[in-house]
Amino acid sequence: MACPKKKTGRSAQGHRRSNWKATIPTTTACKNCNELKLSHTVCSFCGYYGGKPASIKIEEE
Repeated sequence: MACPKKKTGRSAQGHRRSNWKATIPTTTACKNCNELKLSHTVCSFCGYYGGKPASIKIEEE
């Protein structure tokens, strides 16, 4: 069975990881309060999702 003579060099490691990047999460405006929120999540300010109440936060206010 073959064994590598040495570890992978920094340059080869960098070439392999060149496209490994973080992406910016997409945000949208809430339909109820117009605050920015993450897409496909409940609004953290008002507790609405898709124009409907979805959180206990609504009852506290």
